[in-house]
Amino acid sequence: MKKNIMLLLSLLVCLSARAQTNVAIDSIAQRNLFQKLKVEFEKYEKQHGNYIQTNNVRMHYLEWGDKKNPTLVWVHGTYSNGYELYEIIDQLMKMNLHVIAIDYYGHGFTPIPQRNLSIYDVADDIKFLLDKMKIQKAIIGGWSRGGTISSAFYDAYPNMVQALILEDGGSVAWDFQAKPGNIEKDIEEIKQYYTNKKTMVFENEFDAYWFIYNNWGIKGKENEKLKKEIFTSYARIKKNSNGKYEINPGAEELTGENSAEENIAIIYTPFTAKTAFGASTHQLNPKVIYRNLNKPLLIFDPISKNDWFDFKEENEKLTDEHKPFIFHKLYEECWHGVKDERPNEVVNDIKTFLLTNKLIQ
Repeated sequence: MKKNIMLLLSLLVCLSARAQTNVAIDSIAQRNLFQKLKVEFEKYEKQHGNYIQTNNVRMHYLEWGDKKNPTLVWVHGTYSNGYELYEIIDQLMKMNLHVIAIDYYGHGFTPIPQRNLSIYDVADDIKFLLDKMKIQKAIIGGWSRGGTISSAFYDAYPNMVQALILEDGGSVAWDFQAKPGNIEKDIEEIKQYYTNKKTMVFENEFDAYWFIYNNWGIKGKENEKLKKEIFTSYARIKKNSNGKYEINPGAEELTGENSAEENIAIIYTPFTAKTAFGASTHQLNPKVIYRNLNKPLLIFDPISKNDWFDFKEENEKLTDEHKPFIFHKLYEECWHGVKDERPNEVVNDIKTFLLTNKLIQ
């Protein structure tokens, strides 16, 4: 018996040492790749990155293709940036599209304005950019909060919208599932989340990326998927006033998600929340915005056991109310980031949608 225990302990020590060795090897490989790709990223940013001074902010955006082609404006998700399109942009270019991917406030290379602005101000920034480019109409799309901003743009400037593409956001109100009976449970869960939340301040740029790599679902990705995540990370990680590195510094304050108290207020009493950006996200009501929908609308709806936003039933209701304008595409066994999980399928669905509605040839 004693011999068996000693053998088991030896095996556990061996496995632990091997695991630590594998982590160290992976860390070195990722560090080398992170450093190697930086030059390529800077070259890519110089080629496709631009800034425009709107009435609200010096907004950064990426641009691909010829302005003479139909324009697709893409709005990224929370804590992401315009580089989230990197993996599929070449395929979008094959559709002869002109693509613009903006960075909204506190994300990517766009700073947080001094004034307390809402998602409708981001819609104004997009209009400002399109006006400067002399583009009268565009296809507007976005992921998650970016979908919500896309819906705000349609609400504010419907005549500038040719069609909409919403990736798991913008077609359903954020807090439609919140119920009075669940308030105490929800508050307790939110408080527990912030109790366990790690501080995202790091000594150097790679340490920040290494945290993202290990905690944000990047580990295990390869080739273009990993390259896209690294490019997105370069645009996320910034040096703060203390010389440390942070991931999207200031963005949690902007969205109203910096503390349990702020997050609870955003969900249950958005009109009293400090941040107009976060509050306006939670106040937006797509049922009202799309009441007179007369533009083609493509909804990407992921379905999985652990889906963050279970929007299927509400999306089906919206689709039934606005036939034949809405194409509701379900993605079975897929998480919130549809185009990350099923990039080729997403591109094919976008192409079919645009061809069907004669927006491309």
